[in-house]
Amino acid sequence: MSDDERDGVKLTNLDQPLFEGATKRDLVDYLDAVAGHILPVLEDRPLSVIRILRGQGPFMQKNLPKYTPDWVKRHEMWAETSKRQVSYALCDDRRTLLWFANQRAVEYHPTLMRASDDTGPTHLVLDLDPPPGDDFAHVVKAAGLVRQALADCGLAGAVKTSGSKGVHIFVPLVPGQGFDDVAAATRALAARAEAVDPSVATTAYIVEDREGKVYLDSTRAGGNTVAAAYSPRLRPGMPVSFPVAWDDLENVVPADFTVRTAPALLDGKDPWAEVMPDPQALPADLVAQGHTIPVARVVAMHEGKRRARMRAQKG
Repeated sequence: MSDDERDGVKLTNLDQPLFEGATKRDLVDYLDAVAGHILPVLEDRPLSVIRILRGQGPFMQKNLPKYTPDWVKRHEMWAETSKRQVSYALCDDRRTLLWFANQRAVEYHPTLMRASDDTGPTHLVLDLDPPPGDDFAHVVKAAGLVRQALADCGLAGAVKTSGSKGVHIFVPLVPGQGFDDVAAATRALAARAEAVDPSVATTAYIVEDREGKVYLDSTRAGGNTVAAAYSPRLRPGMPVSFPVAWDDLENVVPADFTVRTAPALLDGKDPWAEVMPDPQALPADLVAQGHTIPVARVVAMHEGKRRARMRAQKG
């Protein structure tokens, strides 16, 4: 049967191909199976999704379309990049999750802040990204540097595969730590991790400056989003972002966790909730150091312009 109905949501064309050998049914069945795990990390957070429609390439959807059902919760936010008011979804229940699945929404990227609390991010996040063609073992080494840097300043984090080639490291925060301070602490943490072993990892924002090292991306703070734990990713084999215990990280690869394998691995447990430390306050010295580190995108923009001028002069 190609169609179905669950929780009052009509699911259509379930046997249509979705991506790289997976069908729409694979996506719907997976999200339904892990609803109890993914909904807690989506709840009350403005949501962006990556959809893939038939005959089209993937695209990120932030603003809810006009045909969105009235029962989907919304949160209005100003989007600085597009300079407009955006109506984001709040995916707080199974019904909304199934509706998104039927819309061929594969990836789920919530903000790091809650809609009901604008006092600051709930987590500090570092996104570790390997160089092209590199293996996951390199990422594991870089993650170890971040873990060491965290421990050195009295913090602890949880790690998950990104669902792509890298990992995400989350540090839960006590409420009320402002966006600027969290962004600063994220830059400082990346710098401290890089300093542990500069031959493994780098904070260089410009790709050509990374010299084959793992990039410690500190730009997820503020209103930016990150792929949720348990979110599928639009990659071959349809992998999912999956929690891993620190001591098990060197024994896995991202491809171990897919829409077909992940539900059985959960076995009634919620590893993301289990490995997440208690909320923590950021050390004052970490925040202070971060405020002395320029924002990577701004530095890269000016450096890019400088290099372009030099190339033009040589030409």
